[in-house]
Amino acid sequence: MATQQVEDIGTGADKVKVMIAIALAIGGMVAYYALASQPLVVRLLALVGGLLAGVAVAWFSYPGRRLLAFFKDSWKEVKRVVWPEKKETWTMTLYVFLFVIVMALFLWVVDKTIEWVIYDLLLRWRR
Repeated sequence: MATQQVEDIGTGADKVKVMIAIALAIGGMVAYYALASQPLVVRLLALVGGLLAGVAVAWFSYPGRRLLAFFKDSWKEVKRVVWPEKKETWTMTLYVFLFVIVMALFLWVVDKTIEWVIYDLLLRWRR
């Protein structure tokens, strides 16, 4: 039987930090809607402030540092990707569109053939 290891968040302080970060982010979203009568700038500042405060608190927790390391590694991996050139992208897009058109025509022909076999030959409804 395979066993799975469940990764713990860390210490109790880290759990508290994560909960505070989530509460701050949610608080920013609630403030955005609670300040509906205020100008949009004030509402956006409340939203962004709450989200940034949540990120700042999460930054100092173990899971936050691991998430930041994951994002850094992901960005490094994206830089290593060999992206296709413009001509290759357009060529592959054209192939996809042509395939979709050919497949649609094929399925239409199959559908009409099955319709003809069932309704005209077997059931004789259209005579």
